[in-house]
Amino acid sequence: MGQENQTTGNREPIRFLVFSASLRKDSLNTHLAKLAAKIIEEHGGEVDYANMSEFDCPSMNQDLEINNFHPAGAEEFRKRILTNDAFIISSPEYNGSMPGLLKNMIDWVSRFRPQPFNERHALLMSASPSMAGGNRALWSLRMPLEHLGTNVFPNMFSLAMAHKAFTAEGNIADETLAKRFEENLVSFMNLVEAAKNYPCMKKAWVEFLGEKTDAVTDRVE
Repeated sequence: MGQENQTTGNREPIRFLVFSASLRKDSLNTHLAKLAAKIIEEHGGEVDYANMSEFDCPSMNQDLEINNFHPAGAEEFRKRILTNDAFIISSPEYNGSMPGLLKNMIDWVSRFRPQPFNERHALLMSASPSMAGGNRALWSLRMPLEHLGTNVFPNMFSLAMAHKAFTAEGNIADETLAKRFEENLVSFMNLVEAAKNYPCMKKAWVEFLGEKTDAVTDRVE
């Protein structure tokens, strides 16, 4: 999907929220997120780049939900995913799973009605010094997002030995990996563009399928 396809018929460019789920200043995942943003723009997409600090929330506590209260970080993430066509998360791996602050944010945002994750498109990626590249974090991250109705792109990207993987300019040094990374992003962009401009059938998000409706468990949108 190039710039020529994005503008055909005066269509608006596809917009992507891109962020790293790390608060660390020199995070490898921040490097990967910035590279993804650069490639998206090179292929005609628009990028809304964010920092995880913008979405940080206090520990989830339903006792705080008085007068429809939501933390500022949750309010901000909801606004950003609804004003973009898709979102991309580059997540570190903490002890074989996603960072707690990311799961906590997802839990807070899921409390909005309508539930904003439903029918959104997401691409997951990770960068880690380990040989697995943070891949286990992405599998744990898929579960709550898919449970909430997000269309998570099948092909995730994990950059192993990431502390040695980037050039001084911020690109992926290995040409084969760099090509695979770009192709994965372009495939995701094509999917999002098709879903936006050529919608066909929508699926409803249903939780607790088969159970009787109840004020506590009824979260069908």
